[in-house]
Amino acid sequence: MTVSEAPQSGTDLAPLKAYIGGQWVESDAQAYEDVTDSATGEVIARCPLGGRSDAERAVAAAAKAFPAWRDTPVQKRCHILFELRQRMVAAQDELAASLSREHGKTVPDAAGEVRRAIDMVEFAAGTFAHMKGESLLDISSGIDCVSHRMPLGVVAGITPFNFPMMVPMWMLPLAIALGNTFVLKPSEKDPLTIMMIARMLDEIGLPPGVLNMVTGGKELGEALCTLPDVKAVSFVGSTPVAKAVHAKASAHGKRVQALGGAKNHAVVLPDADLEKTVQALTAAAYGSAGQRCMAISAVVAVGDIGDPLVEGLAKEAANLRLGAGCRAESEMGPLITADARDRVRGYLGKGVDEGATLVVDGRQRGPQGDNTAGGHFIAPSLFDRVTTEMSIYRDEIFGPVLVVLRAKSLDEALEIVNGNAFGNGTAIFTNSGGAARRYMRECTVGMVGINVPIPVPMANFSFCGWKDSFFGSLHAHGPDAIQFYTETKVVTERWFSSDPGEGGIRKWGL
Repeated sequence: MTVSEAPQSGTDLAPLKAYIGGQWVESDAQAYEDVTDSATGEVIARCPLGGRSDAERAVAAAAKAFPAWRDTPVQKRCHILFELRQRMVAAQDELAASLSREHGKTVPDAAGEVRRAIDMVEFAAGTFAHMKGESLLDISSGIDCVSHRMPLGVVAGITPFNFPMMVPMWMLPLAIALGNTFVLKPSEKDPLTIMMIARMLDEIGLPPGVLNMVTGGKELGEALCTLPDVKAVSFVGSTPVAKAVHAKASAHGKRVQALGGAKNHAVVLPDADLEKTVQALTAAAYGSAGQRCMAISAVVAVGDIGDPLVEGLAKEAANLRLGAGCRAESEMGPLITADARDRVRGYLGKGVDEGATLVVDGRQRGPQGDNTAGGHFIAPSLFDRVTTEMSIYRDEIFGPVLVVLRAKSLDEALEIVNGNAFGNGTAIFTNSGGAARRYMRECTVGMVGINVPIPVPMANFSFCGWKDSFFGSLHAHGPDAIQFYTETKVVTERWFSSDPGEGGIRKWGL
């Protein structure tokens, strides 16, 4: 991470602005972080590291906008999202190119993220169908009961660098469709693409203050967890920070959904289709340079499939084309920062020291293409004969490193998976329906793929991490998120006369 003082000369990049109350305004930040083109190391923006004062301004604008937005007809709220969806579809290529440049993932990978973000807007735009309450006539003589879903008020989102478009769109469209106003703290490492969405909504005519966007670090995040007007906080990031956000925001009386880290396992049984499994695991481990919370980072090879599986994975890893995400031939791009790259290098050294077999060493190969000397590259790496005591297994490396453990049976594989602290996603590769069904039922993981390496649910299902991968009671997007962003109000009513008479409707001239 490169943090600098506020730019002093006219030749420096102007710092990014905050979006507060429908205006792009200067942050109160005293320090800035460089946003880089991850493939070249070129600084492309200066992101303000705003603090509590920026949070206070954004929350105040959201609180001011809430009453009118709450009272805006739900179909009108959803019409704005339908228009946003159309603009995002029209700008897909531009959004993907921007995302690829600031994050580093390949353009096809970035385009897939944009498509997922569009899916979330589509789901939110139809939210009026999910907002209906329940009613029952005559729960007692002449007494009826009805329930309504009511928005909470100001809600906040704190989102990570690895999906700078998709994760904010897990939160923002649904929150505002349900009548809340929103304060977003995107990652300071790659905020440019999500700022394009703010500009789109501004052009469409989203009322001022319904969306507010401020950038910063720990101080800004803590302010959003403690300011009284914030009613709920959604967070995605590492497990230590997720725990801290959950504890602090909960202590201040807020609803919290905090998604943490992962160590996603794939169990490969001897009867699996070897060729297809190798292809699936390669894509799942090394796509987006392993910087996915649902990336497969640990493979449990059961029985005699271990050797041929490692041989196939090694061949694929060694042949993946490494280069800038914008190059059509690139199959894997750089990591987000030089610090992230160096962290991965450190784990490769640790793995060797701990006794694992480094089958493919990503430190030994550089990227293809020009202008990449300053990029944050490290090639795919593969370890074999890893044990559960090793740091390369225990820790979330968050890079293109795949580790292979060996197990004698499905029972042993389940012990490994269930003994891990994380419970985000997992997969099993097999042609046995019975084995797959048993694994699905007995693994203590929230999202399970059967011959599907990355079982990320679509927008109308919730994203359900377990154990140290999630802190809260209602999960992200889908049905859980509708409950998270609303409260239920129950009305019990009785009318003493069905005939208005002279003292009723006629009295008021109606």
